[in-house]
Amino acid sequence: MGRLSHHSKSKVGRRRSQLTLKKPSLSVCPQCKGPTFPHRACPQCGAYVKVSKKKAVNKASKDKA
Repeated sequence: MGRLSHHSKSKVGRRRSQLTLKKPSLSVCPQCKGPTFPHRACPQCGAYVKVSKKKAVNKASKDKA
């Protein structure tokens, strides 16, 4: 059997440096000014790119009827 390859401390450290947890970035909702994640609907008011979740649901239900 061959010898197992050796990984230096720096190589192991460079690999492990990618395993750290990143702090989530937050943005501000344009309608309610609450904290939201980017590219997601606001959990407080449901707004997404100046379109309210409630208005979008009502508009969709009118189109079906």
